[in-house]
Amino acid sequence: MGGAQAASAGGRRGFPSRRPSCLLCSRASLLPRAAECWGKGWSAVAVAPRRQSPPSCRTCALRCIVELVPPGQEEPPGCTQRVNSEDELASPSTLPSEEIHTNEKEVTEKEVTLHLLPGEQLLCEASTVLKYVQEDSCQRGVYGRLVCTDFKIAFLGDDESALDNGETQFKNKVIGENDITLHCVDQIYGVFDEKKKSLFGQLKKYPEKLIIHCKDLRVFHFCLRYTKEEEVKRIVSGIIHHTQAPKLLKRLFLFSYATAAQNNIATDPKNHTVMFDTLKDWCWELERTKGNVKYKAVSVNEGYRISERLPAYFVVPIPLPEEDVQRFQGHGIPIWCWSCHNGSTLLKMSALPKEQDDGVLQIQKSFSDGIYKIIHRPPYEIVKTEDLSNNFISLQEIQTAYSKFKQLFLIDNSTEFWDTDIKWFSLLENSSWLDIIRRCLKKAIEIIECLEAQNMNILLLEENASDLCCLLSSLVQVMMDPHCRTKTGFQSLIQKEWIMGGHCFLDRCNHLRQSDKEEVPVFLLFLDCVWQLVHQHSPAFEFTETYLTVLSDSLYIPIFSTFFFNSPHQKDTNMGWESLYAQSKPLNLLTVWDWSVQFEPKAQTLLKNPLYVEKSKLDKGQRKGMRFKHQRQLSLPLTQSKSSPKRGFFREETDHLIKNLLGKRISKLINSSDELQDNFREFYDSWHSKPTDYHGLLLPHIEGPEIKVWAQRYLRWIPEAQILGGGRVATMSKLLEMMEEVQSLQEKIDERHHSQEALQAEAPCLLRNSARLSSLFPFALLQRHSSKPVLPTSGWKALGDEEDLAKREDEFVDLGDV
Repeated sequence: MGGAQAASAGGRRGFPSRRPSCLLCSRASLLPRAAECWGKGWSAVAVAPRRQSPPSCRTCALRCIVELVPPGQEEPPGCTQRVNSEDELASPSTLPSEEIHTNEKEVTEKEVTLHLLPGEQLLCEASTVLKYVQEDSCQRGVYGRLVCTDFKIAFLGDDESALDNGETQFKNKVIGENDITLHCVDQIYGVFDEKKKSLFGQLKKYPEKLIIHCKDLRVFHFCLRYTKEEEVKRIVSGIIHHTQAPKLLKRLFLFSYATAAQNNIATDPKNHTVMFDTLKDWCWELERTKGNVKYKAVSVNEGYRISERLPAYFVVPIPLPEEDVQRFQGHGIPIWCWSCHNGSTLLKMSALPKEQDDGVLQIQKSFSDGIYKIIHRPPYEIVKTEDLSNNFISLQEIQTAYSKFKQLFLIDNSTEFWDTDIKWFSLLENSSWLDIIRRCLKKAIEIIECLEAQNMNILLLEENASDLCCLLSSLVQVMMDPHCRTKTGFQSLIQKEWIMGGHCFLDRCNHLRQSDKEEVPVFLLFLDCVWQLVHQHSPAFEFTETYLTVLSDSLYIPIFSTFFFNSPHQKDTNMGWESLYAQSKPLNLLTVWDWSVQFEPKAQTLLKNPLYVEKSKLDKGQRKGMRFKHQRQLSLPLTQSKSSPKRGFFREETDHLIKNLLGKRISKLINSSDELQDNFREFYDSWHSKPTDYHGLLLPHIEGPEIKVWAQRYLRWIPEAQILGGGRVATMSKLLEMMEEVQSLQEKIDERHHSQEALQAEAPCLLRNSARLSSLFPFALLQRHSSKPVLPTSGWKALGDEEDLAKREDEFVDLGDV
């Protein structure tokens, strides 16, 4: 009797059938059958993969097969080793090392090829690494290779082709789904005997599991249990060293890439972003805002001969002598940011150096008085000073708040997610991140009220005028200037206020890993504030929240020079040094504003808002304000909003309960507008009582529940937070379908000779079939399905008896005390 016939007969006699099983992935289910077989004289053998063998396990990189052989039968062809005990069967060392090596060679044909960018070098790698999926047990995953280059950490698995099936429409050409740039790594943890410990420096013992937390809030789990010891040491040490050790600026991958791709870098002709690196750009901006009546662009710092902190060109008041700019290396000089339509101006100034000598202090005082007289000439020119260093949020507060806030989204598994969900509001409140966003928006509105209603000039004062000055001046312009709400205008605004304004991206993002204390997400705070505006007044913006999300991700991609220098002087100096070293022409560094580098044209359509209201297409008299309902699960329930007639989380019967329970705990956010000055309150309420002009002044709602969590950025990697076929993407999809239909009908009327196929080709189609999309589209994978939202047992006990909870239906429950 042949081997297959014997196996079939054995199965009929009650013995386990001779079915191939994976040595690693299915060993738990194989053990009981193997034990039964050993008791009856059967044996288990490990068989190397054969071309004629059944399809091997898709999640096992070794692809070895364990077969059960009936007593008296010959071992099947390809048998490499007989297994005689459970210990041998449970161990991956069952196969000889040379057989594993052979299998790996065979696997590489189907593995994803490691694509290296110009100038990118492979540093270390490890094979037979299991990448876990985000599940309760954390036991399912994909086997493959884990590699580390001087640009990224990448995982190359066997079944990556299954993900690349055309469904992932928003694919980044530079960073893959399983790629982590070295600058994007936040924390690295190792698991030793089921205990999670932070990894840094030299290790005496290497972990069996590696956990990587990313700055874009992705979490990766890699099992190293089946990897060779030498490879584990090499890959773990390499990742720790290249992501956490302090670096020199000239060792950034940015320069390696620019040198290698120097002849291949082409600029996008459609990119009309104003870079503000020439005197002509500043003169154009002055003319656009009608600020050239009182202000002038100067080139006194050309070649950075006065200050390395200031750009080569900037704008100052016309009466200001150029020699005054040189006295204190640009400190104490009012620098123009933007001019309002009524002639009022937004200025910024860096504080003079602190001195102890009385004589120097007297000189500084005399100098400051002279400068103040130039810009403050009542009743024609009145200046109000906002001291941001002493009377506003500190950088330490921002750093602490975000450190707490991001922990809500760095979830290791489903169990941790649901354990956190039960106390979501309490954790969200304790982080204070949403409160900081509200305070920034409130301060921006206060400045706008002075500029718009009181016709006063505003002078923002900060130590270096490169952090909170950048934040507030940018927010004011986004709210007041409709040009800054277009894609090109917004990018030009960032170039003017952040890049040329000297924001220390290198330090604030800690790209060189030289000081954790300097790492403060000021720019991310700005993007979050802008997202609040986009969320509340979507038709006023040409770009989408997806644009803001990918812009925040681009902070950590070191092929773009935009966010990897502390000042224009630092960038220009290092470009010149590098070019001399390479004995070639000056380097042409990429800018992040060329989106064609990261995305195909089809994907770039998701960066543009299809509901953007064009100024020429709408009559201002017919323009109506749009009010969106807020998602209460993403904001703190802090104010008594209008009660819904339906039964729900907030209903009339619980209004008094909300007031009593939340009044003491978070009273700082309840009815926050009561704290505002009378003039501000009148200005704020008056604007919100009128229909919204999407091409005029734009003010956000700043009451507690109106400030929300930026779901797309912070929740996009958590499967449990996704709504398949729901959320705002479903609404957007239906609106796009209607727009397509209207466009198609209009085209039929105007050009009857066009075919239907040509019309459909012109219509946007990325959001069709919304029933299959996730609420966190386009970042959430369509193939992922979250676990059922089962509340942990501890949560049920804390909330009370199950029957009692059912009777309560949707009553308000103070989750903060659970």
